[in-house]
Amino acid sequence: MILAVLLGFLCLGVASAAPTPDYSLDAEWEEWKRSNDKTYSQEEERQRRAVWEENVKMIKLFSMENGLGMNNFTVEMNEFGDMTGEEMRKLMMESSVLTLSNGKRIQKRGDVKFPKTLDWRTQGYVTPVRRQLGCGACWAFAVAGSIEAQLFKKTGRLIPLSVQNLVDCSRTYGTNGCKGGRIYNAFQYVKNNGGLEAEATYPYEAKVRRCRYRPERSVVKVARFLVVPRNEEALMNALVTNGPIAVGIDASHESFLRYTGGIYNEPKCRRDSPNHSVLLVGYGYEGRESEGRKYWLVKNSHGDNWGENGYMKIPRDQNNYCGIASYAMYPIL
Repeated sequence: MILAVLLGFLCLGVASAAPTPDYSLDAEWEEWKRSNDKTYSQEEERQRRAVWEENVKMIKLFSMENGLGMNNFTVEMNEFGDMTGEEMRKLMMESSVLTLSNGKRIQKRGDVKFPKTLDWRTQGYVTPVRRQLGCGACWAFAVAGSIEAQLFKKTGRLIPLSVQNLVDCSRTYGTNGCKGGRIYNAFQYVKNNGGLEAEATYPYEAKVRRCRYRPERSVVKVARFLVVPRNEEALMNALVTNGPIAVGIDASHESFLRYTGGIYNEPKCRRDSPNHSVLLVGYGYEGRESEGRKYWLVKNSHGDNWGENGYMKIPRDQNNYCGIASYAMYPIL
């Protein structure tokens, strides 16, 4: 596919000498820098502009393909426009191998009736979309989001929890701060730590610092966490029965980074290579009920300018598309 060729060019963007810029894009480049508060040294600007121009070409090509009916979702330039695909993968990366021996697996309940659509946002379970910025803390945002939902379910209070608390303090449990982490290990930390602070008392800084957790400021405790069996029926059961769930997906494609809307349909998305954590908050379908294309609704941590106001629709009941059901977990308070 043409996108794969462009990705290859993008991966070379920073490593090789920057080509002569396309001066017809000067105004667009300056506006993008201004809108995203970007400043560079002279040499860095040459390299970053080269990457940005390749991304502009990729997006224009993709839009042209959309006009020919070749794609079912949209992409556009965003704050990550000066980053190569490899840099973005490193930013979002978490280990795709999870040891589940210490986690309790849930069993499917045969009596659960699934509604036709579900959106936990409408019921108050989901905090506003946040931005991980230059820190690869997707795992911490997903874990915090799932605990926030359970806290609301138990108390009726929706409290943004401290992602920074997780980034700083769970490294002894196997997470890697801003270089990625496993949602399983993060849950282990919260359970064994005996609590987690709120965003208000331990705000996000997008970098690793020393652990400053104070037990007296904790707002939630996790009694245990459950691992969902690796199939979409079990995932549906857990989502309907318990609320939002932390999941891992394959987000290693340029189309993911530039996604702006629609049901994400990336032919190369793999179900066995999760490398990014998101929060599963619902499901639905587009089109007529009998013929509609079904999707899962996930909350990302790239801000509300990414995707559909910070959210993405991933194909549902399509053989575990992008690994949506491969690594799913949620806490019990």
